[in-house]
Amino acid sequence: MNNMQRYRLSCTLSFGDVYGQIIVWLIVIFLSLASAMAMMGASRPVYALATVGLILVLSLPFLLFAFVTTLLNHIEITELDSAKETRSMPNPSAPRQTAQA
Repeated sequence: MNNMQRYRLSCTLSFGDVYGQIIVWLIVIFLSLASAMAMMGASRPVYALATVGLILVLSLPFLLFAFVTTLLNHIEITELDSAKETRSMPNPSAPRQTAQA
C-alpha cells in the first residue's frame, strides 16, 4: 500500500472539453420538443409525450457515456520523483524550534 503514495492523481477536465457534447444534447432536446409541439397541434398529445419521453430515455445513456469517457480521458496519474519528494519534505528527525514569547 505504500506504493500508492508515490503517484499523483490530477484531473485536467475543463468546461470547454464537454461544451460540444452539451450543445449537441440541447439540440436533440429542442428538436424533440419541436416534434412534440407539432404532434400536439395534430391532436395527438399521447404520441407527443411518448416521443419526448422516448428521446430523453434514449439520449441520456449516450450523454452519460460521453461525459464519463471524456472525464476518464482527462485523469492523469503521474509518478512522483522520490529525489524531489525527499528534498521538498522536511526532515522528521531534525529538532524543531518552538516559538517563545
